[in-house]
Formats: sequence, structure tokens, C-alpha cells
Amino acid sequence: MKPPVISIGFGPGLGVFVPAARRAGRSAAAVDGSSTLGHVVESLGVPLTEVGRLEVDGREVTAGHIPAHGEVIDVYEVERPQTVEGAPLRFLLDVHLGTLARRLRLLGVDAAYESEDIGDPALAAYSARDRRVLLSRDRGLLRRRELWAGAYVYSDRPDDQLRDVLGRFRPELRPWTRCTFCNGELAPVTKEDVAHLLEGGTLRTHQVFAQCTACERVYWRGAHHVQLEETVARAMAEFGGPAPH
Repeated sequence: MKPPVISIGFGPGLGVFVPAARRAGRSAAAVDGSSTLGHVVESLGVPLTEVGRLEVDGREVTAGHIPAHGEVIDVYEVERPQTVEGAPLRFLLDVHLGTLARRLRLLGVDAAYESEDIGDPALAAYSARDRRVLLSRDRGLLRRRELWAGAYVYSDRPDDQLRDVLGRFRPELRPWTRCTFCNGELAPVTKEDVAHLLEGGTLRTHQVFAQCTACERVYWRGAHHVQLEETVARAMAEFGGPAPH
């Protein structure tokens, strides 16, 4: 007996995940008659984290639908901005996204990050435990069932990665409020409070300081501040309104 065959098409934004032959219009795919549509979509290369609406013969269905022979299926990319229900919007980034993590923290976005590779099962469990959206370029990681929520990072360039995440989720931006090193919250401190942690040159030339409430790292407007201000200004202009001074 021949297996059931469906006709399936993918939205333009999902083309990166499927072979070239499946990027233009619908194409045939064999199914087993018992696997869910979610399983079929993932078996064809698309993580469900990237899928929005699913339609069968023009009607919307869930990922639990069992495809039947002859059905015409359309798979659309997730709508932007994307709403994540069930917890405050927080992120977890895998080991390959350290620069993105620091830039999100610079903008005041809660972005946990492991600088060492703790493995896919541990990352997925971390996402589920803390209800964080896992950001990754690893498609296999995003297909793990224990994951609470996730998103594929489409570019390998940090500037584009930041625009992608901010445009997709539109998190609240609060620049200069988080430690870029550990993700802790910053608090203003006096020079006297942190003098014992600073070198003489910094003490003489700077007056305004902040300190991480978690790791106690001290921040001031150093040599790289102009470059950081430019990153903040671009992000605020496009995604958060005027940058505060």
C-alpha cells in the first residue's frame, strides 16, 4: 500500500529551513497517517518555534492535526511582533551568542547566557525551569520537546541578530540598567562607595558610577562609551523611542 501523500507549502520566511525544491509553491510529501502535522513540519526541517499559522485546505488547524492523503497544507512563519504568553519576556542564549547577549543587556533586556557549553538538554531544561525564550542558531536544539519557548536567530552578524530579536519580540528597552557581564541589575553609587575597586586614573577623571547588584562590577563612561551609545541610540530610534541621557 502506498503511503498517504500531502501537498505542503512554506511561507517565504521559512525558506531557509527547507531544500530549494520546496521554496517555491507547494510540493508533495509522503506521510505515515499517524504522525502529527507538527512532526511532519519538523521532519521537513522547520522548527515549530518558527511556525505561526497552519492551514489545511484553507482552514486553520493546530500542530496536533494528523495529515490525511490529498490534503493541501500551508505553513506560515510566526507573526511579528510575537507575543509570548505565560511569563515575563526573558531570554536565554546559547554559547554561540555571547555578543548578542551583551548587547541585549546593554539595552536593559533580561538575557541569561552560559559562556560554557552546558549541552542541549541542560539549556532546554533551563528554558523550561525559568520560562525563558531560548535564542539559538541550532535547529536541533530548538526542536527539543522540553523547551518552554524558543526562536531561531537568522543571521550570524551581531548587528542583524540584535535587530532580528528586537523586531520579533519588541521587548521593553531600558538602556544602562543591566550588567553586560552577568545580567544583574545596576544601581547608581558614589565615587566613595567604589573607590577601593577603581584605579587612580579612573578616580581622577570620572565622577558618575554604577555598580552591579549581583557581581559588584563597577561601570563608568570609559573609552568605549561612545561606541556603546551609538548601539543604544540606533536601537532606541527603531524599537524604543528616544534614547535617555
